[in-house]
Amino acid sequence: MGFIDEITFWHWLIAGVVFIILEMLLPGVVFLWLSIAALITGFVAYLSPDISLQWLTILFSGLSLVSVVAGRTILKRSPIETDHPTLNQRGHQYIGRTFTLSEPIVDGFGKITVDDTTWKVSGEDMNEGISVEVVGIEGTVFKVVKKGA
Repeated sequence: MGFIDEITFWHWLIAGVVFIILEMLLPGVVFLWLSIAALITGFVAYLSPDISLQWLTILFSGLSLVSVVAGRTILKRSPIETDHPTLNQRGHQYIGRTFTLSEPIVDGFGKITVDDTTWKVSGEDMNEGISVEVVGIEGTVFKVVKKGA
């Protein structure tokens, strides 16, 4: 079988390092868990060089599954805290702020201008120039109420 017969613990360790590099280059936390599984498999292959490739592959598959499930469970229970919780949720940073309607709300929809961007808003009908507070966001539409109401 050539190359397949020559797979050693070094190959598993190199795979673990490649997964770590992929983790750093790509978004998400998936390759970290595969890296852990590959490194453990490499360690087992080092300690027991007589284990067949089939068993090492089964071990890697099982460890990958267990580590991905465990990792996702851990991250769900205690999410990573950040000092910028709305970084990738641009609209959420405007909740609680007050703006002036740049276009009246007619039939439930109008517009406000925030800096150099115009946002669609929904709420009860109001005239242009009224101060409104953003109380929520649905997709790209701000839910607003009249300020002081």
